[in-house]
Amino acid sequence: MASTISAGTTSGTAIAIAGDTTGNLAFQTSAGTYTQTMPNATGTVMVSGNMPAFSVNRNGTNQTITVSTFTKVQFTTEDFDTNNCFDNATNYRFTPTVAGYYQINGAVNSEPSTSPSRCLAAIYKNGTEYKRGSDIAISAAGAYISVVSSLLYFNGTTDYIELYAYISGVTAVVGGSSVLTYLNGSMVRAA
Repeated sequence: MASTISAGTTSGTAIAIAGDTTGNLAFQTSAGTYTQTMPNATGTVMVSGNMPAFSVNRNGTNQTITVSTFTKVQFTTEDFDTNNCFDNATNYRFTPTVAGYYQINGAVNSEPSTSPSRCLAAIYKNGTEYKRGSDIAISAAGAYISVVSSLLYFNGTTDYIELYAYISGVTAVVGGSSVLTYLNGSMVRAA
């Protein structure tokens, strides 16, 4: 079964696109005919407008957390949120509305004035620890960064992720630097 779509004109030249069931597309113009073979596959074609992506930070504000306890980092500032899937006011979580596989990256910076002895970041999916990042044992005062990264599947309705921090020592403070404490992600493949 072949079909033809008229795509209008370009500089007075008519363009027609014809396709068949084998995956061949023929582009015809007055200058000639060009054929493009598309792979024979099933699935959803994604376009940039429906592939959620986000990046959030703490906008320079430190967050005091409970010592030696995994605590959710409250990301209040969005660098971008293409599909309005990140809640930066109440739950501080990413809940994508399109099912698929997402690359998620996060980092936690321990504030140097708190003299921490351990710092790590963890991705929590649906309220449960999913992946743990670098676990840094600290022997001297200073700022330390733990990084976590993972590929996750989201169902497009109820699945969500949050970033948690674990800092031990006298006090536990997540640094607010947007360069050092952040969470971001984007869809890489449809379900």
